[in-house]
Amino acid sequence: MSTVIRSIDRRSPAERAGVRAGEKLLSIGGHGIEDVLDYRFFGYDPDPTLELEAPDGARRTVQVKKPEAEELGLNFETYLMDEPRPCSNHCLFCFVDQMAPGCRDTLYFKDDDARLSFLMGNYITLTNLSPREVQRIIDLRISPINVSVHATDPRLRSILLGNRAGGESLEAMRRFGAAGIVMNGQIVLCPGYNDGDQLQRTMEDMAAWGFASCSVVPVGLTRFREGLSKLRPVDRETANQVIDQVDAFGEVCLERYGTRMFFCSDEMYLRAGRALPGEDYYEDYVQIENGVGMLRSLVSEFEAGLRLEDGPIEAPPFTIATGVSARPFLQELADKAREKTGVSGQVVAIVNDFFGHTIDVAGLVTGGDLIAQLKGRDLGARLLIPVNMLRHGGDVFLDDLHVGDVEAALGVPVTVVEQDGFDLLDAMLDRK
Repeated sequence: MSTVIRSIDRRSPAERAGVRAGEKLLSIGGHGIEDVLDYRFFGYDPDPTLELEAPDGARRTVQVKKPEAEELGLNFETYLMDEPRPCSNHCLFCFVDQMAPGCRDTLYFKDDDARLSFLMGNYITLTNLSPREVQRIIDLRISPINVSVHATDPRLRSILLGNRAGGESLEAMRRFGAAGIVMNGQIVLCPGYNDGDQLQRTMEDMAAWGFASCSVVPVGLTRFREGLSKLRPVDRETANQVIDQVDAFGEVCLERYGTRMFFCSDEMYLRAGRALPGEDYYEDYVQIENGVGMLRSLVSEFEAGLRLEDGPIEAPPFTIATGVSARPFLQELADKAREKTGVSGQVVAIVNDFFGHTIDVAGLVTGGDLIAQLKGRDLGARLLIPVNMLRHGGDVFLDDLHVGDVEAALGVPVTVVEQDGFDLLDAMLDRK
């Protein structure tokens, strides 16, 4: 833990108050500061008093003038003011355990940090929270918390997480719900483990405990599972059964609580071979970060943008590279764009040779697979790829190749497209 101030934002309330880099932040408003949660919570108040300690041990207090909610402007050695808390589980379905060798180091780190759940939206299992930390979340009203639930049968959850605390930590969910902490959940569906009656129990318990929403996603299995538990993928029949079960209970929740609460991911619908629900089904896309309604949102935005176009448009032909599952949707959009504007493009599904052919989503397509499968093909003048193929905020694929490497190998410029239908249309029409 380090509360030493590394730098101070220019023209921030802290700079105006005379806070200096190198000082240690001891307390805000008389409350001791342990990490970023304390800093964010107590720093929210208007005109707080900071207790500071200089490198030589001298202490002083400073009152900062600022309105409620304005950031103080302090930066520390690490974002958390601490080290990220690693995962203590050994989940049967853990994707990190199925990573290919030779990827960048950060891809092998498993975090299970409640602070990152609140600050970044990460999903956590709660298995490494002490009773004191549970109470701290309640006292500070840390909300929302995103929870990887998977099962509420204590024994089954312990098996799925590979951790005896899997069952014990269910009590934290009950306490959070009783305290009014907003919880969003996730269930990774593993056929033969947490489907059927177990899925029904999990949904009923989560509804009773006050969860706000929950996504149900199919387990992802790569070809790198040597020595790991035997799991089978979600096939077409299972996907259809799960959708029917989740939707049936969602109707119950809608009548009882005013929300469906439980939603299957787009990938579940693709595996089932079923059409996606309409926009109203997704309730403002409360679980879109888990792939629930992402395609429906994309299609709706794209069609809204296309309706504003009038007449032919001059733009060079393009190729879109995506995962196997999303290709039909994107090809349909490319065809609609051609009919309305005359701009021609093709959509190519990239088979995932890197992770294995059971992985069919665009976000896990590597630069190497792009090059191997597109080299020598007529790609037109441009290659469009979705942003989720790349590291957040960067231009690096999962296999450490860069966008520039793909451009050099294929001989065409690469345009990175946001997960946004309007941005996709602009890319097709060469407006990016």
